[in-house]
Amino acid sequence: MFTPRGNKDPLDGRFDRLDRSGRLIAGLARKPVWPVLAMVLVTAALAWWFLLSMAGAIVRFEGSPQPLGPGMSLIARFLPVDPGSFAARIADLCLSGDSGALLASGSMLSVSAGLFVMWLAMAAAMMLPTAAPMIRTYAEIADTAAARGEAVVHPAVLTGGYLLVWALAAVVFTLVQMLVSALSGAAATGPVGGVIAGLILIGAGAYQFTALKQACLTKCRNPFTTLFARWKTSVSGVFRLGMEQGVWCLGCCWALMLIMLAVGSMNVVWMAALTVFTFVEKTGVGRVTTRIGGAIVILWGAALVWGALI
Repeated sequence: MFTPRGNKDPLDGRFDRLDRSGRLIAGLARKPVWPVLAMVLVTAALAWWFLLSMAGAIVRFEGSPQPLGPGMSLIARFLPVDPGSFAARIADLCLSGDSGALLASGSMLSVSAGLFVMWLAMAAAMMLPTAAPMIRTYAEIADTAAARGEAVVHPAVLTGGYLLVWALAAVVFTLVQMLVSALSGAAATGPVGGVIAGLILIGAGAYQFTALKQACLTKCRNPFTTLFARWKTSVSGVFRLGMEQGVWCLGCCWALMLIMLAVGSMNVVWMAALTVFTFVEKTGVGRVTTRIGGAIVILWGAALVWGALI
């Protein structure tokens, strides 16, 4: 928990007895907004580096960026490659489920574990940046409460609850990817083609027009109302509050995440594009961005289905 401020601090926040670095750390500890945002950025950056390393390992294993999907040839030469890294071992596990043999493979458990790690990293890389406004809002409310001498829970607890929801979602995404890979015969980390890809895109685009999507998006766009109205002062309460925010975010973005199956789950170019789109959608107003994105994805899916059938 944060230490309450107020009359208990005889130096009134000046920390005059500390050296310069000590005063800086003490000041950051009493103003949690920027340290928390730094934590979010560092976590997201590590997740992105892990995914880039996985993509680099896959390009090295396959000898070409083409299996990763459209656009990857543009950045393949810049991807980090470390054959002995954890990311490379996860990439190797994922590739062991190529050619539709994923469900029949004796290493199904290890392959699914690799895919789960990939989806969890993807969620951290893509969703944490879009959750930064929500986490900042909580930190600002907590800072105001601490200024009044109230004990408040660290924003990291809220973030942990948020990430737990996406960790559970990563399990579902893993199972869906394994099933789609088995049905389509596509590589586990590569793009799904034909009718299956088209149906995924049409479904994801259609969800953009639903009332549930709009309700979840509204909650994501207005975190202050929810956080202030449901303010908690216990660790368990704040953790559950983070989970609630994660559920709203999942309800808003799950269909967009499934687009990665169509373009390649290790296609970091499309990961970046969807991260930008999701951030713009969550921080914007109205439904224009949501509906334009939905329409584009539906048309794209319809074109894939049409091309596969004619």
